[in-house]
Amino acid sequence: MNTKPLGELDELVLLAIGILGEDAYAFSIKSCIEDQAKRTLALATVHAALYRMEERGLVRSAMGGATATRGGRRKRLFTVTNSGFEALRHTRTVRERMWGLLGGGLRPADGLT
Repeated sequence: MNTKPLGELDELVLLAIGILGEDAYAFSIKSCIEDQAKRTLALATVHAALYRMEERGLVRSAMGGATATRGGRRKRLFTVTNSGFEALRHTRTVRERMWGLLGGGLRPADGLT
């Protein structure tokens, strides 16, 4: 694979987009990560990750329709590209391989409790 590895935040954002499907916009992505990962994020952090991943070709965006609930404003909706799914698969493979090498569980380092 020829792309940069995914960091934890990028991995979570891509997973959230995949989970949300057609309703993946910055705020819903933020909410999904907070709900599932029990991690608090600033909306600006999610925006930065989305635009960085769009430049890398991992996601693409398009403007959705205007809605009354948003005062007539449109949402920028995100989808995972084939490259994004490939990056997720690669990251999962690496993590699973390393967990397998751990030998069945976590153990404290010698002398540490």
